[in-house]
Amino acid sequence: MEIKICGITRREDARFAASLGVDAVGFVFYAKSPRYVDGEAARELAAQLPESVAKVGVFVDEPAERVAEIARLVGLTHVQLHGGESPEEVDILKSEGLGVIKALFVNRAPGLDDQRRYHPAAFLVECAGRSRPGGNALAWDWASVKGRVQHRPFILAGGLDPANVESAVRAARPQAVDVSSGVEARPGVKDARKMEEFVNAVRRMEPSAAQGRIFS
Repeated sequence: MEIKICGITRREDARFAASLGVDAVGFVFYAKSPRYVDGEAARELAAQLPESVAKVGVFVDEPAERVAEIARLVGLTHVQLHGGESPEEVDILKSEGLGVIKALFVNRAPGLDDQRRYHPAAFLVECAGRSRPGGNALAWDWASVKGRVQHRPFILAGGLDPANVESAVRAARPQAVDVSSGVEARPGVKDARKMEEFVNAVRRMEPSAAQGRIFS
């Protein structure tokens, strides 16, 4: 079970996440998010991470050319497209050598029924809510996605925290989990104890059925 900790804004949080052995760290390039970082800040944060940790940029409806530009500046290994991006934009970014993760939503488009239109490295599935994507701490019916993502591994996100991640994983059977607000002291500031508890909770579980790794 791979683990991504998203919404990193501080060097100490990046270093601590890496020390826990997470598979990926995410940087949010969406200006309306309280976890937003610009390219220069993200480059400094990425420099705190070993090569073994994937560096994921989260984007919302940014032109593919701009996403690729930031990816080169920061040294991103993956990009997560969290808006209404087209299949063509996914393909453009794949051609840049990036691992592309496309977000699908259980309650709005693009939804699970759209998955055959896309050919990313993986999908991320969550529940859309409020005025901004991601980091909304919204729990949802994780079991509703079990067995519905075909042909690609998927990352489970949305409302996860140390107390519920085990039940969420057992309900949905993803290949990876993504947490942001569930391990925070406040938006953009991670809580070291919560991060460690989350990672330990995931590591205690048996692996899901293998469909290939996402972040390596």
